[in-house]
Amino acid sequence: MRRTALLASLATAALAAAVAGATPASAISTYNSQPAPDRTEVGALLVKWDRDADPTTPDVVDWYCSGTMIDRDVFLTAAHCTTDWAPGARFYVSLEQDVEGALAGAREAGLSPEQVAAAVGVEGTAHTNPAYPGNSADSQDIAVVTFDPGQAAELDRRWDFTPARLPSAGQLDALGSRTLDASRWEVVGYGTEEAQREPGGHVHPGGGVRMKAEVGFNALNRTWVRLAMNTGRGYGGACYGDSGGPNFVTIGGERVLAATTITGDTPCYATNVAYRMDTPTARGFLDDFVDLP
Repeated sequence: MRRTALLASLATAALAAAVAGATPASAISTYNSQPAPDRTEVGALLVKWDRDADPTTPDVVDWYCSGTMIDRDVFLTAAHCTTDWAPGARFYVSLEQDVEGALAGAREAGLSPEQVAAAVGVEGTAHTNPAYPGNSADSQDIAVVTFDPGQAAELDRRWDFTPARLPSAGQLDALGSRTLDASRWEVVGYGTEEAQREPGGHVHPGGGVRMKAEVGFNALNRTWVRLAMNTGRGYGGACYGDSGGPNFVTIGGERVLAATTITGDTPCYATNVAYRMDTPTARGFLDDFVDLP
């Protein structure tokens, strides 16, 4: 899983029929992972953009990253997911369980790129941390997508979700490594599978379906949580397209969005490196968009 307005009734009906017949693909790691229809607050970031600056050719619409609703009108993701797009790129969030299937169904129904984006997701406004890319100690790799009242109402109409709970200031430090190691960690996202060895090199199949996997605590750094994807201990893990997605820790029976997936090892076999949400940097950015605990 790691690194990426209503339509007319006729178009909506065509989309529903096409999506109903779609076959879900795999996502996250293939080992020790499972579908996550219960994690309805976790969504996919879609981008509609112009590949060649030619107004006569269709725009590109696809999902690229993962993220989490942290309020009724705020979606948390990674800054590297919202930067370096062509001018005029537009951002959408989908809380579909199988976003790849929904996109395929919309395209097969003959919808235009604009209609595909609106049918599968809800458009919002991206806000990238202006301090990104920061430095090695603190990448400041955090962004949000916000929704105006009409867009937020559309999210509520289409999907039932409860926003994730963010940690309090310094909560992970206060808990300490021993408690964090004994706690249950879970990564969720839409990303691809771990590398498969094919002629010519590694490929990362799958992606586009919301999946979850238990991961193990490894280390707590100043701005990072490092999590183990150890198959022998029953852990799965994140891969490409899971960037911005949540890493939950359960403390005292409560699920907390401790960190967001940013990077890891290239083949997605061993480590998930996630950006902490309880640090002054992360909270300083988020404070402009949500009420923090």
